[in-house]
Amino acid sequence: MLRNLVYFLVLLLVLLGVTVFAALNPGSLTLDLAFTQVEIQKSLALSLAFAAGWLFGVLCAALMLMKSVGERRRLRKSLGLAEAEVRALRNLPIQDAD
Repeated sequence: MLRNLVYFLVLLLVLLGVTVFAALNPGSLTLDLAFTQVEIQKSLALSLAFAAGWLFGVLCAALMLMKSVGERRRLRKSLGLAEAEVRALRNLPIQDAD
């Protein structure tokens, strides 16, 4: 419950910050995308660049997490095989060194 409240407050602060930023930067700029030109507000361009960077960061983190999950799965399987081998060796009868 408290966690959801904190997330909501952070989201509210970000939206407030974006609104203030947009109000303080009313101008527009022209982006040349090689095949077309787009006129866009400065605040929207910066917000979109921020969102694209955030999305790229989340994607990179997700890829690293998936790699970690795969490695964890592989290690668990290896551990299970090693434990089974140890159990099998413990159950072998001891032979005298006579």
